[in-house]
Amino acid sequence: MKYFLSITLLLSILSCSSEENTTSADPVDDTGTPLVSSAIPIYNQAYQENFEADKISAILNNAINGYVLLDPFQEEVTNHVAAIQANGNEVGAYISIGTGETYRDDYEQIKPYLVATPWGEWPDEFFVKETTSGVLEVMKARIDKIAAWGFDWVEFDNMDWAFDDEARDTYRITASESEAITYYQELCAYVHSKGMKCMAKNRVEDAANFDGVLYESYSDEKNWWDQSGAQSFLDAGKLVIINHYNEKSCGEVYSEYKGIYNDDLSFICEDAILKKYVHYNE
Repeated sequence: MKYFLSITLLLSILSCSSEENTTSADPVDDTGTPLVSSAIPIYNQAYQENFEADKISAILNNAINGYVLLDPFQEEVTNHVAAIQANGNEVGAYISIGTGETYRDDYEQIKPYLVATPWGEWPDEFFVKETTSGVLEVMKARIDKIAAWGFDWVEFDNMDWAFDDEARDTYRITASESEAITYYQELCAYVHSKGMKCMAKNRVEDAANFDGVLYESYSDEKNWWDQSGAQSFLDAGKLVIINHYNEKSCGEVYSEYKGIYNDDLSFICEDAILKKYVHYNE
């Protein structure tokens, strides 16, 4: 009997210890079920602000179960899509829907739908002037290629180009805000028709059909976007990414953002000391 009681007591102690470890290590919901963060590692080969983007070789060696953004129109990049996906990653393709870039193969096709003055910040780019004619077909042709290459997502850069009154006046953009909204909604619908997902860029207003959003953040300009919109995407279980630039204290900024939102937020940071991107949730 004493032996039986000793065993029972030991099992009780171990059980309590296990429950305490679960409670202290992992947040739980109202039913006591452990909550697992949906934040994932983010890699970005497509663009950077100050230092260098992620290299394909580093992505192949290190990216696991994450979101990897590539520029599909750079030489030989698409050769690696399947290998990156084999490590459990979803792969996004970068396109600018609000500008035409002189260095793209389809520049001559998109040129008739662009403004005449180059974007002062990016002199190789020209804003889309209007969206009611052939520019939509140029973008759909890009999406056709991206789908054929096996991508999972398409990320829409410069989707907010027609919402700045100063830019509209300076560059003589004639597309109205409602036309711009119709334009990116139709493009997202086309992406969905090809079996891929849409990543919004820097805005989620009138973009409920998008599957995720990436925001660009700066040391002197953090959380500048519509916070309620970002939170609504998180609440819906959508992928929300903050790509933060030129920062000496990446970990502190990430903690700050998680305090504003929650642990489901995904984060990549351009480290000013290491002079490269650093990745979290690996």
